[in-house]
Amino acid sequence: MMQEFEQSLPMMLYRALDTVLPRFRRIFAEFGLTETQWRVLRVLWEYDSVTLKELSNITLIPAPSLVGVVDRLAQQSLVERLRDSSDRRQVSIRATKRGKKLEAKVSPKVEQAYLELKTSLAPETWRALMS
Repeated sequence: MMQEFEQSLPMMLYRALDTVLPRFRRIFAEFGLTETQWRVLRVLWEYDSVTLKELSNITLIPAPSLVGVVDRLAQQSLVERLRDSSDRRQVSIRATKRGKKLEAKVSPKVEQAYLELKTSLAPETWRALMS
């Protein structure tokens, strides 16, 4: 028998996202970023540079959509594309100095939002969610 619609895992996950993401989206908007742009920058702050394919796999943003996200970030001088000298088809993306400076402004607010979220839950609930 099929799970009741409102109790299905996909709907419960969507509901959880609708509860959690607005506070983060407000932070991103404060810096002129969308959620998908944030995801890209967040990865680049951690991994220095990655190929488009790797970035798509890590961020779960489909490659065709990711190209537009990277284009908009490049127009803002937050990321740059680097062509591989031995294989010009291979393109890596990395954060620019301006993009890296943005991390110092955005990250403390995101960390505070995580802390507020974490402290709003019982420790065992937080551990269960994280696992």
